[in-house]
Amino acid sequence: MTKPPAKPAKAAKPAKTARTKTATGAATEAAQPGGVVLLSGGNPQIPKGYGDAPIEAYIAAMPGWKSELGRRLDTLIVRAVPGVTKAVKWNSPFYGVEGQGWFLSFHCFTKYVKVTFFRGASLDPVPPGASKHKDVRYLDIHEGGLDEEQFAAWVKQASRLPGEKI
Repeated sequence: MTKPPAKPAKAAKPAKTARTKTATGAATEAAQPGGVVLLSGGNPQIPKGYGDAPIEAYIAAMPGWKSELGRRLDTLIVRAVPGVTKAVKWNSPFYGVEGQGWFLSFHCFTKYVKVTFFRGASLDPVPPGASKHKDVRYLDIHEGGLDEEQFAAWVKQASRLPGEKI
């Protein structure tokens, strides 16, 4: 009785990269320098963590003009809320006040950055983007479209409200 031939060894799988679509609809894979993968829409895949380092890694990996916008958002948030707590969760930066919870997050999409105010319906004026959650409001920021004065006012207001315990 003879043994069947051994199965050939499987080739090692290459590291995963994100598949995104170009303007023509063709699928592409996106990996940033340093091995950071961009998920659908160009959102950086960053391991969760607390403090400045994960936020800085996320911002550095934001593609194109969004990286500078991310730096500006972080600067405005820190200026408006000294001692703000920071974390990256679910591939998004979160900002909060210790003991109160998270008041803001943002996330990259193909053509804009979406800022989430967890208690945005209580802000004055209310941010323009509606949500299926009654308290949440969104601000979609397109290239060159940040009203820094209004954003800082919303951040100050949001930081004084009870936050999300996520």
